[in-house]
Amino acid sequence: MTAVVGLRREREVLVVAIATGRHIVLEGPPGTGKSTLLRSIAADTGQHVVFVEGNAELTPARLVGQFDPAQVLSDGYRPDAFLDGPLITAMRTGGLLYLEELNRVPEETLNVLITVLTEGEIAVPRLGTVQAGKEFRLIAAMNPFDAVGTARVSQAIADRMCRVVLGYQDEAAEQAITASVSGLAGRWVDLAVTLARATREHRDVRMGSSVRGAIDLALVLTGLADLRGEAVPGRETGRDAAYAALSGRIRIADGVDRTPESVIDELLERFWPGADDAAEESPDAEGKAPGPGSSPGFQPRSRPGREQGARTQSRQQIAANHPDLAEVSPEPGELDVEALDALAARDPEEAAALLADLAVATDAPLRAAARRLAGRVFLRLGRVGPARSRGTRRLGPSRALDGDLDLDRTIDAWDPAASRRPEELVTRTWTAHRRAVCLVVDISGSMQGLAVALAAVAAAGVVLANEHGPPALQPSVLAFGAGVRVLQRQGARRPPEDLLADLVALRGHGTTDLAGGLREASRQLAGAVADERLVVLLSDCLHTAGDDPAEALGGIDRLQVLVPLGGPEAEAAARPLAARGGGRVQVVRTLAEIAPALTRILS
Repeated sequence: MTAVVGLRREREVLVVAIATGRHIVLEGPPGTGKSTLLRSIAADTGQHVVFVEGNAELTPARLVGQFDPAQVLSDGYRPDAFLDGPLITAMRTGGLLYLEELNRVPEETLNVLITVLTEGEIAVPRLGTVQAGKEFRLIAAMNPFDAVGTARVSQAIADRMCRVVLGYQDEAAEQAITASVSGLAGRWVDLAVTLARATREHRDVRMGSSVRGAIDLALVLTGLADLRGEAVPGRETGRDAAYAALSGRIRIADGVDRTPESVIDELLERFWPGADDAAEESPDAEGKAPGPGSSPGFQPRSRPGREQGARTQSRQQIAANHPDLAEVSPEPGELDVEALDALAARDPEEAAALLADLAVATDAPLRAAARRLAGRVFLRLGRVGPARSRGTRRLGPSRALDGDLDLDRTIDAWDPAASRRPEELVTRTWTAHRRAVCLVVDISGSMQGLAVALAAVAAAGVVLANEHGPPALQPSVLAFGAGVRVLQRQGARRPPEDLLADLVALRGHGTTDLAGGLREASRQLAGAVADERLVVLLSDCLHTAGDDPAEALGGIDRLQVLVPLGGPEAEAAARPLAARGGGRVQVVRTLAEIAPALTRILS
């Protein structure tokens, strides 16, 4: 049996849930160790596992069991004529029923389980009631990211089960798993794991490879090299092995016109030994003061001995999306600012989208120049945003020595033993409504080009709208994808140009945990002394990981949503979330729409 690497917390939760009589659903993408973890626990506890594969053909009769027609014709409906299905087998023996692909099982079949999960028994026509053994448990597994041939699990089933979510393990754990299963070690195992993990983070990939892809790649790569008599695998051998091991496991994002093989070629350019590291930090990043820290949930991709960097696009990729690239950047490493200004005069959206994509160019000098320029350009565009609102004003206590003396409050706070100082006087004056703002920006794979530019300009507008407010109410700025990065903490202030340059340099990090971003926003706002805690969310609101975002709004007084570029699916997801947060949805498709949208939600 394969050893379980990592998953300590998940294992502890599962062991206790089984021991306390709970039924569990294990949720996570393929290759995260769901079945391995269960079999390991069953082996430790000595419990029998009855396996059943969930699919559209799993009928109630196949799950529960049925009478043998021949015996029924001969002897009638006798108990010994009944052929136990996997459910009855697990119930009679007090074992674990492991039901894979729970969300592929027809609803009528799942409904059979409701009484079993609640009462521990099932009534079978002509057989009678079958009681479950004391140790019987249902352990189901499902992949929530696969939308083909699946259906939503009913609340009646979900309410009767505990949920344990398994994610991909860290790089070191996946290297250990690959080495253990393949029997290999060293640089080729490390490379196989790096390539497999990189497919999950690629902006054009909806679902990348699991660790099984890394195992296959390590074995096929070294095997091909041996067959071809190569002491060290060559680049062509690496490509052949990667095509075989990874191409079938990659699912390209909807609307993206490219093949899995082209994604693999791009990753080989970045990671094959000796290749230039396209994720290297830009030169202008050196010498700066450290930026804001990351929240514990954020783990950007890193390579040993390298700087952590942004996701990049090759010059060919940028040219395919922006026909004006040759005009704005005639040569590698060159950025013609005048040409970009001319393009902005003709087509401002295209110019902004091109600049946003140049900020993550593989060409390091071009990338550095674009980031410096992006901070200034998007800040200038953001200045056309809403004027700072005066807000709701009311009479309130103050120690600023303006307004009328509030005698009652002054006497209440007065200490006769202390000397009488001016700051002991309390006055009543008109004070503005104090509002703490947190800007939460989606950097998942769906945010590219113009969407990133719109988000950057909107971010500039939010920051500038609050720049003259009290220091303690300076807005926080977060970016989220699979994790959350804090670009500016609540009450702190960075140079806006640096903040925007960092923002446009970020791109998708695999799955999209919207709930994680909202929870970090709530934590940032928790320490602010304000009358209202407002979150401005820039996102298509299509989450693929984490909890329901609507359940992550605690501590947020109002949620306002800007949807870059819009779209029926994004707008449909944003409306109920904004309504739950007491706010509204604004769709912004052009730069000119940002200022009115921000005016409506910030005034």
